[in-house]
Amino acid sequence: MTLVPTDSVALAQALIRCESVTPDEGGALTLLQNILEPAGFTCHRLVFTEPGTPDVDNLYARLGNGRPHLCFAGHTDVVPVGNEAAWTVPPFAGEIRDGILYGRGAVDMKGCVAAFVSAALKYIDRFGRLPRGSLSFLITGDEEGASINGTAKVLDWLKARDEVVDACLVGEPSNPRALGDEIRIGRRGSLNAELLIHGKQGHSAYPQIADNPVPKLARIIDRLSSATIDNGTENFQPSNLQVTVISVPNTATNVIPGRALAKFNIRYNDGWTRPKIEAWVRETTERAAAEIGAQYDLSFSGTGDVFLTKPGPLVTTLKEAVRSVTGRTPALTTGGGTSDARFIKDICPVVEFGLVNATIHQVDEHTSVSDLEMLTEVYGRFISNYFADG
Repeated sequence: MTLVPTDSVALAQALIRCESVTPDEGGALTLLQNILEPAGFTCHRLVFTEPGTPDVDNLYARLGNGRPHLCFAGHTDVVPVGNEAAWTVPPFAGEIRDGILYGRGAVDMKGCVAAFVSAALKYIDRFGRLPRGSLSFLITGDEEGASINGTAKVLDWLKARDEVVDACLVGEPSNPRALGDEIRIGRRGSLNAELLIHGKQGHSAYPQIADNPVPKLARIIDRLSSATIDNGTENFQPSNLQVTVISVPNTATNVIPGRALAKFNIRYNDGWTRPKIEAWVRETTERAAAEIGAQYDLSFSGTGDVFLTKPGPLVTTLKEAVRSVTGRTPALTTGGGTSDARFIKDICPVVEFGLVNATIHQVDEHTSVSDLEMLTEVYGRFISNYFADG
């Protein structure tokens, strides 16, 4: 059967059938390229590499050369299926049962990519062209992975070409319960930290000639995780620190380890910048370590700084499109984890709107066909309103 690209449900099924577990392309980007090029989009396949990280294939497709330039950003890579035996439908079959589309990526976010592609093609078919400006797709295969050779590097490539993006919609699943609940206008920053406490290995029967790092690590971690970082801001919930890993390099119960390690993640709001939150962690750790005589190393990683797109033309246009199609007035929120919007916010205003996120990364990930069709309508209304003559 011939795929009709303006049928968002069929396109979503076709994308789900591409086994694009991050960072593998799995044929998903090729499928999109083969749809967009005949519609007049100039497509670029951008493969980026970096030592110690997997190569990543990305797709950038643009129709038109003028401004305003509206970009849709998304990803076709998906997380692993987990326990495949627990799925009630094959995870890469794209099956529809009782009006529900199942498959890895149905929600996060092949369904959203399919909806926007279909909406864009319907718009172009209706008018024969863009009435003004440019429309582009930035689709990465690295969002669910290290996020090193994906969107960030595509944006660097665009900058080197002097391509300017005026606004961006990221198709992340933004709705907690029903389509139209929320538009994401910001995200808290994300910072990873690793704390290593140095001790002296020895026999557990002779603690006086050893130095156990585990209790010291526990005390410092308790200090960090129980501290009130802040009480939230006007647009964001309070910052928080969560310990995610604690480990020691031995399994013998009669050996005091020579070191102990903890990893933790901090989600911080717009009351902080990356340097300031790092300084808070360092200062808190140093005070706690000084009290107990702990020797330590502390390091940081992560690429997710906080951002906020304040209400303006982009937010208003999307909000009206959502309201007119769904009948709901979406709340403007800043919750959830990180997304590639954290990179895009450096070049233009960016917002997120997609499907209901209740089953993302879960066994039997799914979306209703009616939601997918409604999302396509929302995107179509958004495109039409964005490019309407001012």
